[in-house]
Amino acid sequence: MSASEQPHPTRPSIAASTGYRLGRVLAPNRAYRWLAGRIEARPRLRRWFTAAERHSKQRLFGCRMCGQCALPATGYACPMSCPKQLRNGPCGGVSANGDCEVYPGRRCVWVIAYERAERAGHSADLTLLQRPVDHRLAGSSSWLNYWQGRDEGLWTSDDGLAHPAPVHRP
Repeated sequence: MSASEQPHPTRPSIAASTGYRLGRVLAPNRAYRWLAGRIEARPRLRRWFTAAERHSKQRLFGCRMCGQCALPATGYACPMSCPKQLRNGPCGGVSANGDCEVYPGRRCVWVIAYERAERAGHSADLTLLQRPVDHRLAGSSSWLNYWQGRDEGLWTSDDGLAHPAPVHRP
């Protein structure tokens, strides 16, 4: 991956509250599921739709087109724009002023996510644990995946601390 392709922490160009409103409008329903099925059945239309999604989400959120969108759980700041591509919070190298360890002078995407989620009243969303990224879906439309229910369980319903998994020792 060249330096120009490396993820850079990105501040979304729309307010988190706008993202949450868009999220409600784009929530899965029968009509969207039907539409997604029709789009997926036509390869050219699917390519066009995915390209339009890539263009809009990249400009608005710094989207990296992972195919498994975490925006609703991260204050509508794309965690994949983290140079380390961390999906569950910042690394240990975030500076005291909130700058990224890899790109000093740029705000850590997780600091951005926290500030945005807190302003929108959604800071509790950041406690949801993100599942590992399925890299086979990279470049695919997360909207189509979302509407078809393929990303169900993308994040946990809580932080996983209330009922931690038992540790099994040999």
